Amino acid sequence: MMQDFVKKEMAELERVDADAFKGQEKFPLVLVLDQLRSGLNVGSFFRTADAMGIEAVYCIGYTPTPPHREILKTALGSTESVNWKHYDSISDSLSDLKARGYRIIGLEQVHGSTFMDEVIEITEPTALVVGNEVSGVSEEAIGLCDACWEIRQFGTKHSMNVAVSGGMAIHHWVHLWRKGNGA
Repeated sequence: MMQDFVKKEMAELERVDADAFKGQEKFPLVLVLDQLRSGLNVGSFFRTADAMGIEAVYCIGYTPTPPHREILKTALGSTESVNWKHYDSISDSLSDLKARGYRIIGLEQVHGSTFMDEVIEITEPTALVVGNEVSGVSEEAIGLCDACWEIRQFGTKHSMNVAVSGGMAIHHWVHLWRKGNGA
């Protein structure tokens, strides 16, 4: 038996405006963009951060920041709703987050990583570090991480677009946080 699916109208999506979004409680997840090159990827992260209701986006080093033509193209206005900061160095940003009680998780293929699909519980505010489109999360950032997540892959490339893999990790983290906190 086929289901008759009908797209929801915009009014049914219960969207809030940027001011209401800024005032609502956020999930305690900070996305740290470690030396990204592409403003399009940065804009995608802003849009994902808005959609998932996470706390903030930190842009590190030469990562483009708003307003930037490529960011605005993919962010679709989310740079107005999502809190963000720029740091010159990854160590400064992660030190600040650690001092605030955040657990630092790198999304990278490293020895000792945990496959993301094996992570079944989140109990602490978290900073998720994603890396450069070519070289990944920097060695400096990896050295400051409390853990690293790896996305299990089955193809020939073992490489994914940073905004896609980051979106997967953000969604997984929010799902686990909501599950563990009764949401």
